Amino acid sequence: MQLANHRHNLICNAIHEAIWGFGIAFHTTYAVVPLFLKMLDAPPIIIGSVAGVFTACAAIPQIGIAFFGQRIQNLKKGVILAHAVLIPPILFIGVLFAFFTTIGTQAWVIYFICFILFSIGVGVVFPIWADFLELVHLPERRGEFFGVSFAIFNGAGFIGGFAVKKLLDSVAFPSNFGFGFIIFSICIIISVILFFFYRLEPKEESKYNKDFKRFKKLVAHIIKSDNNFRRYLFSRMLLSANYPAISLYAVYTYEKFHFDVSEAGIFIAISVLTSSIASLGMGKLGDNIGHKHVLVLVFIGYIGALITTLFAKTMAHTYLIFAFLGMGQGGFLTTSMSLIYEFAGNTGDKKIYFALTDSFIAPFVVLFVILSGLFIPIFGIEKVLMGLGIFIFFGLIFLAFFTVEPKLVERDKII
Repeated sequence: MQLANHRHNLICNAIHEAIWGFGIAFHTTYAVVPLFLKMLDAPPIIIGSVAGVFTACAAIPQIGIAFFGQRIQNLKKGVILAHAVLIPPILFIGVLFAFFTTIGTQAWVIYFICFILFSIGVGVVFPIWADFLELVHLPERRGEFFGVSFAIFNGAGFIGGFAVKKLLDSVAFPSNFGFGFIIFSICIIISVILFFFYRLEPKEESKYNKDFKRFKKLVAHIIKSDNNFRRYLFSRMLLSANYPAISLYAVYTYEKFHFDVSEAGIFIAISVLTSSIASLGMGKLGDNIGHKHVLVLVFIGYIGALITTLFAKTMAHTYLIFAFLGMGQGGFLTTSMSLIYEFAGNTGDKKIYFALTDSFIAPFVVLFVILSGLFIPIFGIEKVLMGLGIFIFFGLIFLAFFTVEPKLVERDKII
């Protein structure tokens, strides 16, 4: 790819991420969604499962999409159609809660079903999106490409956070949340249209596995032969305890300080501001020292959020929680994407590595979500967060000391 096309695509991707970042501020899994479910009187296990359910449901279609996605020759068309499946569930709940305010006591069930459908749709997008992005940037500038894109994504989310606060303050519940979901769906539509303007490198002709049994053997071969990737998956298994923890921070502090629900907008603004800085800084740092080392810093940020939550005494501490959370989320987006490409190398199928990662950790995310839901009524949120913190700490240790930077590992050729 020519440098001029790389820069053109970086501009397109920056605009795409800006629109997406502004829109998703109205549907964040760490602030808006848990507080919305809390206001709808959803059970604690449902509220605490938000981030975990999102991750687990997104993993469900990924292996299948990775298999059938091999046949996609026009990746621009493929990524547009994949993103289009996200629009109906978000637009439906937006219209429902914006204009039909007396839905009933089980309104959270309707919302949660649509949330699950949206999450599965994200799983359809991920593998195709990973292949698409590979054709729009230079490999040697990957960290910069993702870092700049996600930094702008978070910068737009910062503005979106204040828009969320203004909306939640000025419109009655649940219409305020409903209009927010409509705004998100409009942003998805606009960001999808922008895919038409990317300049793609021609996709290399490659043989794909028509036989699913052979495809499964290839997946098994990757797991068995790539020892370092297997160690990475084990560390991510332990670190998946982070997902239910993320969903509990806003609810735990809400019960502790009884702040106005519109504070969710400030939480979003703070988290995306630190996320923007972390995304840009850690992307460039990862290009220099290795993305695995940077991922260690990412989870140190997540642990900082958990520790601050446990010792929070004032609203200032609550704001600090979301500063740490933003640091983790911003670095994670850039670093985890870059690591997938590095584990796959030049010959591996990026869709498979992407799908394998999410599909492997999904059962453990569900396990941590279920255990958290069962233990919260018995021990309380504080004790559950402590328990989750232990798993996150050991996952961090395993990632730091037992997983090798993938760029430094000689890999067998995997076709």
